[in-house]
Amino acid sequence: GNPDCKVLFIGEAPGKQEDMQGRPFVGRSGQFLDRELEAIGWRREDIYITNIVKRRPPENRDPTPKEIAAYRPYLERQIEIIAAPIVVTLGRFAMHYFLPDATISRDHGATFRVDGLLVVPFYHPATASRFPRIFAQFDVDLRRLPAMVRGSEKRES
Repeated sequence: GNPDCKVLFIGEAPGKQEDMQGRPFVGRSGQFLDRELEAIGWRREDIYITNIVKRRPPENRDPTPKEIAAYRPYLERQIEIIAAPIVVTLGRFAMHYFLPDATISRDHGATFRVDGLLVVPFYHPATASRFPRIFAQFDVDLRRLPAMVRGSEKRES
């Protein structure tokens, strides 16, 4: 992704395609996310995408707390280097990394200040692509991002 981005997207863990290619969100979820980004006039090259866990857990199971802790230094360094003013978490595991008491159904699209970052939880693209009600919420949340970026740029200048 773009290391000079304004929005850093963080997912949970690589899926099969992502693990094989060594790139995040290149499978069906990534294709869905690409289409949604295009709908707001953004391209994949405009953002940076990573995961809290860098390797696919066996059997595509949820990452364990031990796995999340093992990769924490890598993610912390990515966040520090990229220094995007806005972090969008994709799904509950990424959201819980920053907001352990949040619930995705209640807190999606809301903004939270966490250690100097503006964190915005989103539903995971895989979930949004399968369920029309969640897709509608994902779409509304995503369409708010350009205004958030403009607001963060005003605060920086």
